[in-house]
Amino acid sequence: MRSRVKQLLSFFEKRWGLIKLLFVFSVLWFVIFEVGRIFKGISWEVVGENVSSQSPVSIIIMLVLGFVAILPMLVYDFTIVTFLPGKYSWHEIVRSGWITNTFTNIAGFGGFLGATLRANFYGKNASKKQVVFALSKIAMFLLSGLSFFCIVSLILIFGFGYDYRFSQYSIWLILGAIYFPGILIFTKFNNSAFFEDLSWKKELALIAGSILEWGFAGSMFIIVGVVMGIPFNIGEVLVLYFIASIIGVISLVPGGLGSFDVFMLIGLINLGVVNSKGIAWLLFFRLFYYIIPFLVGIFLFVRDAGKKLNVFLDGIPKAVIRKIAHGMLTLFLYVSGGLMLLESTVPNFAFGNSMFIKLYPYTFFFLDQLSSIIFAFLLIGVARGIEAKVKKAYWPTLCVLLIGVVNTLWRSFSVGTAVFLILVMIIVAISRKELYRENLTYSVNRIVIDALIFIGVFGLYATVGIINAPQRVVRYGVPNALLFPSEKIWFSGFIGILIAAIILLIIFKYFTTNKIFFANTSFPEQRIRDIIDAYGGNETSHLAYLRDKQFYFFQSEDQKDQLFFMYRKKDDKIIIMGEPIGNHEYLGDAINKLIVEADIQGYQLVFYEIGNKLTLLLHDLGFDFLKTGEEGFVELDSFTLIGKKQRAQRALMNKFERESYTFSFEIPPYSKEKLAELKEVSDDWLDGQIEKGFSLGFFDPYYLNQAPIAVVRDSKGEIMAFASMMPTGGKRVLSIDLMRHKSSAPSGIMDMIFINLFEYGKKEHYEFFNLGMAPLSNVGKSPYSFIEEKAAHLIYEYGYHIYGFQGLRAYKEKYVTNWYPKYTAYRRRSSVIVTMSEVASVVNQSSKARKKLFSWTTLFNKQ
Repeated sequence: MRSRVKQLLSFFEKRWGLIKLLFVFSVLWFVIFEVGRIFKGISWEVVGENVSSQSPVSIIIMLVLGFVAILPMLVYDFTIVTFLPGKYSWHEIVRSGWITNTFTNIAGFGGFLGATLRANFYGKNASKKQVVFALSKIAMFLLSGLSFFCIVSLILIFGFGYDYRFSQYSIWLILGAIYFPGILIFTKFNNSAFFEDLSWKKELALIAGSILEWGFAGSMFIIVGVVMGIPFNIGEVLVLYFIASIIGVISLVPGGLGSFDVFMLIGLINLGVVNSKGIAWLLFFRLFYYIIPFLVGIFLFVRDAGKKLNVFLDGIPKAVIRKIAHGMLTLFLYVSGGLMLLESTVPNFAFGNSMFIKLYPYTFFFLDQLSSIIFAFLLIGVARGIEAKVKKAYWPTLCVLLIGVVNTLWRSFSVGTAVFLILVMIIVAISRKELYRENLTYSVNRIVIDALIFIGVFGLYATVGIINAPQRVVRYGVPNALLFPSEKIWFSGFIGILIAAIILLIIFKYFTTNKIFFANTSFPEQRIRDIIDAYGGNETSHLAYLRDKQFYFFQSEDQKDQLFFMYRKKDDKIIIMGEPIGNHEYLGDAINKLIVEADIQGYQLVFYEIGNKLTLLLHDLGFDFLKTGEEGFVELDSFTLIGKKQRAQRALMNKFERESYTFSFEIPPYSKEKLAELKEVSDDWLDGQIEKGFSLGFFDPYYLNQAPIAVVRDSKGEIMAFASMMPTGGKRVLSIDLMRHKSSAPSGIMDMIFINLFEYGKKEHYEFFNLGMAPLSNVGKSPYSFIEEKAAHLIYEYGYHIYGFQGLRAYKEKYVTNWYPKYTAYRRRSSVIVTMSEVASVVNQSSKARKKLFSWTTLFNKQ
């Protein structure tokens, strides 16, 4: 038998945590059921009539006093922690105490629920024995206050002449009155070790807490009657209240529900209170002392349990709830704004539509058309900020909604509407943490949608105005939906649209200004040189000296520059040119920081012309990618003009040698005369075409002065062709950028430059020569390619069409040893069509029209 008992105890000890969790949730379910039972028993018609008859000041007084009446019960919780090891903050005790006491008020289970909840809240650092002992001491004094008031009631009955009304109930008061002196005698004359730590100070605190609890509750009942304006004798009602309370406790019904209420109703009638008034009195008491504080307790309990569950599930529940709330708020703002616009601009259409009539009650109500249109556009304006998760949108949204809520409830109050709008405000509060971006950055999609909304409404309203013009007598065939009540009402709406346009401009200006990050500043030449000198460059690093891009620097903790990115902004995109330059030990940290800071500013990153390694890293960070071409490399060690394969190149070089063409390097700085000579060749080669930038070099004196230039001269010493060098910060890769020749230059002159550079690179011990990109090479040509890839290929190809890159691969193929793919990476779920259109726009921007926008902010560098 003993072994079975031990096994049973062992079973419960191992699963004690699960049992506690199941119990707490089962109690929560029971409590919710009890609240439902309470709501069923309430006559909402009576509540509605009495609420409407009470002034707002009266309701506020009852609401505030209901919360104040709960406070004395917190004495139990501040006392119980003195019996237990560990420290608890005051706000933790208040939160736990509020939950315990409001739950106990509704469903006490004879104190079992309160004991269980307190054991759960305060038993972290204590043994089970310590918890049980502490709870038992608290439980003994819970009814001492009621017992005290039973004594007071007996004095009022037999000392102040109330015996003719309540003497028949004195037996209940006598039974209750015995408890108070009994508990004092029991605790002070018992030598048990159980009471060793129960000092007079703690005992008096518990007694005082209980007296205050029952005294505040009775006072709350009296004050509700006074506020309602019911005439009664305070002493008689107090005696009645405590008799009903002791009967409610003896009945063991949670909260005394039923027994307390029935006794009070009968007693109030006997005291001359009208039945309907008595019911309303009890309903208000239950509402403000029990239900509303309990709802706050449920909120705190769910929040506390939710935090624990959230931690257990790595923050997923909180993130999901916030995202759902954010989505619901965004939808509500747009739908409400849209419905109000329909109602104001085409009322006949709106109120003739069954769907509109079903949805319209779940929006805001304004009396005149002007305010309705302005408020509708306000909703749409703040909805744009909320949808974009802009932090600055929170307070404007809250203010707009509060105006709408107050106006709606003031004009047309109903319980259903009030509950719905309260839920909306709760959703706003939950959504706040989802708003983290500093600014609204407009994307193509947002521009199109907002333009369609405003232009569509303005166009529709103008059409309605034309149709309803007074001089238009014949209106045959005009739909009734477009007919307007009067010209005056239409004009009021038209003024509203104009005012709304101004307000929207102000809102969007507010949402889009004060962009601290990615701001413009001077060209950081020295910082660029320092990083390239320290860590080397790459195939795109020399493009920094074009000064047509902006820069983002990543610094280590010691404030030393480690990496930089080159980029240009386009709409809501930051298009990064090539791989980052610098110390790649910090590559992951740099990209993560750049993603976060760009996202905070409302930008999405696009990485243009990057290699396999970075593409895979970005894919792990939530990017998709698209192949945009291949880059050709020549292995210089294996290059030779010997052999049958290079027979044409040998013949070409021999021809130029016979015709006295010479190859040489020009070293910067270049004189004005030298630059003018080179520009003449460049202009002849361009033949009126506009030079591009970003991923390609263009003729710029500053840029050309950053590196040597390979030139080919004819027998007269005139420059016939040139190629600007692209240093990569080391001797691994040799590369060039601008390749220009005169139209009168003999065929094959560029081959002469390449071959001489190959031989120079081989002699100087370079490993590779980078022949550059063959854009669109093997992109979107497979029958299994995605439709988006095929469409992006067309956009990209059209953008590059002017440069005639289609034949580049065929030309470079005769020299290239290896082709390496290059990709464009963009945020997942972004439109690839829009993204590639924006990339093409940046790549094909004229070098003459470029703006010198250089960005590296002090704030970035100090983080």
